[in-house]
Amino acid sequence: MPTTALARPLRLGNLEVATPVVLAPMAGVTNAAFRQLCAEQGAGLYVCEMITSRGIVEGDAISLRMLSFAEAETVRSVQLYGIDPAYIGKAVRILCAEYGVGHVDLNFGCPVPKITRKGGGAALPWKATLLGEILTEAVRAAEPYAVPVTMKTRKGIDDDHLTYLDAGRIAQDAGCAAIALHGRTAAQHYSGTADWDAIGTLKQAVDIPVLGNGDIWEASDALAMVEQTGVDGVVVGRGCLGRPWLFRDLAAAFSGDDATALPTLGEVAGWMRRHAELLAVDMGEERGCIEFRKHVAWYLKGFRAGGRMRHALATISSLADLDALLADLDHDEPYPVAELGTPRGRQGSPKKVALPDGWLTSREVGHIDAAAEDATSGG
Repeated sequence: MPTTALARPLRLGNLEVATPVVLAPMAGVTNAAFRQLCAEQGAGLYVCEMITSRGIVEGDAISLRMLSFAEAETVRSVQLYGIDPAYIGKAVRILCAEYGVGHVDLNFGCPVPKITRKGGGAALPWKATLLGEILTEAVRAAEPYAVPVTMKTRKGIDDDHLTYLDAGRIAQDAGCAAIALHGRTAAQHYSGTADWDAIGTLKQAVDIPVLGNGDIWEASDALAMVEQTGVDGVVVGRGCLGRPWLFRDLAAAFSGDDATALPTLGEVAGWMRRHAELLAVDMGEERGCIEFRKHVAWYLKGFRAGGRMRHALATISSLADLDALLADLDHDEPYPVAELGTPRGRQGSPKKVALPDGWLTSREVGHIDAAAEDATSGG
């Protein structure tokens, strides 16, 4: 495929994303510091962690604290989760009017049992009428602010209960600016291989932009997905864990430049230091260093750093501690090429999806437990 075809910006309503790449929200990961770190590497759209609509409307402190944005974030993008159209509408209005949010994404892809067993997340698109009501209300609430609304979903609950084509039609009818499809069912969680053919099928079935998600570990994977499916952009999740430079490679690849160099351990150490520094600025030094600890294993995946070094890095409490340890790494060690193209982060195994009793007997709304959306955020 000619590089000019791949270099087209992603258009979401009035919003233009120069490089058609979106950072997927990941609970406990995609806070303001991580988003800025990734944004420093290349253009794209960087979405904050998933927040519940009820938490926003009811002023939950945890939810509101997550609405933190870095100065470099020219477009404030929020992923919203909810099961009640009225709460969704109110939350969208608050986000647009009070927090200057320029893009709202609605999450219908979360496979976590505590969410699906109450009818939320990846379970909700089975209730087609309710899905339409939620999307319509969100679009209506965002319209006065010219803020585009998108949705993310999975193929369906399992292979016998697919919903993605219906979801695409409903999103288009509701006025959504795009739909993102993770090419796995909820039953797969993060196991197995993403179904890019399903992503291509959805692209052919709707007129609104389609974003593809799943198994983008390298920039070349993103180009391959676009070529295979015709999608308008890609959503990157686990592939960037401990690898913020992936967005540099993606920006280069979409501009037609494939001459990216693999980083040495010294360069990786530089990103580790920058990441911890940004967290310290956002949260305070001690809290930021504690938050950074979870990223150490991802950054060092495949490198020769021994167990003692890894443990020490995973227990730091200050930037000075981090600096001393990073100085002891072999900065000339080349990147472990065996790690290229391999899965990162959680994978798990297929499992039966937890659903409310009788959920699959009808695609109409029925009763949804309000506990599917409490005032706590995450996913």
